[in-house]
Amino acid sequence: MPQTIGVPRECYAGEKRVATVPDVVEKLIKLGFAVAVESGAGDAANFSDDSYRAAGAQVVEGAAALWSAADIVFKVRPPTMDEVALMRAGQALIGYVWPAQNPDLMQALAARNVTVLAIDSLPRTLSRAQKMDALTSQAGVSGYRAVVEAANAFGRFFNGQITAAGKVPPAKVFIAGAGVAGLAAIGTAAGLGAIVRANDTRAEVADQVVSLGGEFVKVNYEEEGSGGGGYAKVMSEGFQAAQREMYAQQAREVDIIITTALIPGKPAPRLITADMVKSMKPGSVIVDMAAEQGGNCELTVPGEAVVRHGVTIVGYTDLVSRLAKQSSTLYATNLFRLAEELCKTKDGQINVNMEDEAIRGLTVIKEGSITWPPPPPKQVAAPPKPAAKPAAAAEKKSAHGGSSEPLPASSLAIVFGIGAVAFWFVGAFAPATFLSHFTVFVLACFVGYMVVWNVTPSLHTPLMSVTNAISSIICIGALVQIAPPEMGGMRPDGLIRWLAVAGIALTAINMFGGFAVTRRMLAMFQK
Repeated sequence: MPQTIGVPRECYAGEKRVATVPDVVEKLIKLGFAVAVESGAGDAANFSDDSYRAAGAQVVEGAAALWSAADIVFKVRPPTMDEVALMRAGQALIGYVWPAQNPDLMQALAARNVTVLAIDSLPRTLSRAQKMDALTSQAGVSGYRAVVEAANAFGRFFNGQITAAGKVPPAKVFIAGAGVAGLAAIGTAAGLGAIVRANDTRAEVADQVVSLGGEFVKVNYEEEGSGGGGYAKVMSEGFQAAQREMYAQQAREVDIIITTALIPGKPAPRLITADMVKSMKPGSVIVDMAAEQGGNCELTVPGEAVVRHGVTIVGYTDLVSRLAKQSSTLYATNLFRLAEELCKTKDGQINVNMEDEAIRGLTVIKEGSITWPPPPPKQVAAPPKPAAKPAAAAEKKSAHGGSSEPLPASSLAIVFGIGAVAFWFVGAFAPATFLSHFTVFVLACFVGYMVVWNVTPSLHTPLMSVTNAISSIICIGALVQIAPPEMGGMRPDGLIRWLAVAGIALTAINMFGGFAVTRRMLAMFQK
C-alpha cells in the first residue's frame, strides 16, 4: 500500500510558503505516493484547494486530520511543539529542522519515535545533492528580493540616466558576502543598472562576482576564508579589523548596502556599526539579510524597516515569503528530488538508506534515535602523481601537438631528396592530364595548410581547421573541373561537370556552416 505524503498549513507567523505545489503533486503521484494537503495550505502562495484537487491530491480539513492521515509530512518551517504532539510512531518528517539550534525540538521528536530528515543538513559539497539543496534555492530568492526591497526604499533609479530634465547618476550598491544570496543580489542589482561592489572572505568567489557584473573589493589582509561545507569561516581579529576599515570606506561612498554574512549555528557577525551608518549619505538604504539571527548591522530591528540617522535599515525576516509562489515552487521541487532518492522503486514506499552519504547527512533522527551530527564525509584519496620524466627526455610540443625542435640538417636533406626523386618519377612517367590535376592538388594542400591550419586555435578549433582544409581542396579541384579551357579548365563531360557542381555546393555548405557555428559559439561568451 502506498504511503501518504501530508502537507500541513504552515503555522509560523508570517510564513506564506507551502511545502509542495500542484505541479509537483502530479510528480509525487507518479512515484506511487498518495498526497494529502490541509485546506488552505497554499492560499498565501496563490495555490487554491481546487488546484490541488485537480492535480490529484486529497484536501483535508484541519491540522489534526492531516497529521493523522500522513505517513510522511512535508514542511517548510520546523514543527512547533503542538505539531510534534500530533505525530505518531513510524511517521517521517521532511523539512527544515536546524538541529544545532533546536536541541529541545530534537528531543521531543525523538520521543515520538519518528524519522526526521532535515533539509538544512544536506551535505552541500556533494554534486549529486545539488538538486535537493533547498538552502541554495531559497537563498537565491531572498537575494533577489533584497534588491527589490532596497529599490523600493531607495529614492532614485538604480541605473544612470541623462534626460532633458537633468542627469541621474547610477546607484552604488555594496554587497557584503558573495554566497548564493549575495551572488543573486549582485546579478539583480547589476541588471538594474547599478554600480555593484562586493566582498567576501573567500577569495575564490572573486571571479564569480566579476562575471555577474560586479567589482570585487579585497580586504587589505592576507587570510584564507573558506570553511567547511561551502561556507565561510570565522576570521581572525586582524582580518576583521582590516575588514571593518574597508566597510567604513564603502559606507561613506555607496548608496545601498546589502549584508548576507551568516554562518549556520552562529550569531550573525556585526559588520556595519552605528558610526558607519552615521557616515552614510541621507536617503541611503541598508538591507540586512541576517536580521533573523541578530543582524549584520548594529542598528537592525529584526522584522522591521526603520530609519536611523537618515538611513533606512530593512531588517525583514521573511524575504523568501515575500515571493511565496516562486520560493514554494523551488522548495517543492527540492523535496520531490529527495523523494526520488528515497523511493527509487517508484512504489510509494520510502527507504532511508543510511549507506547513502547524502541521505545519511540529511537524517537527524532514525526511528526515534538521534543520528545527528553525521560522521565526517569520506575523504577521496587523491590520484597518485605521475612520475616526473627526466628533463633530457621531455619533448616540447607545439600548439598542434608536433615537436617544436627543428629537424637536423641531414634528416632535412634526406626528406627533400626523397621528395625530388618522387616528383621526377611522376613528371617522367605520368600522363599530362594527371600532372595538371596533381599540381592543383599540391597547391590546394599547401594553401589549405597555410591559410587555415595556422589560425589561432582559440578562434578556430583544430578539428574545424582540418575539415575546412579538406573542403578547400575539394572546392579548388571542382572549380578547375568546371572552368572554361581558356582559364585552365579540363573540358569535362556532363557527368563530371555535375559532380563538380555538387561538390562545390556541399563543401560551401560545410565551410560557411562551420564558420556560422563558430560565430554563434563565440557570441555565447559576449555579454
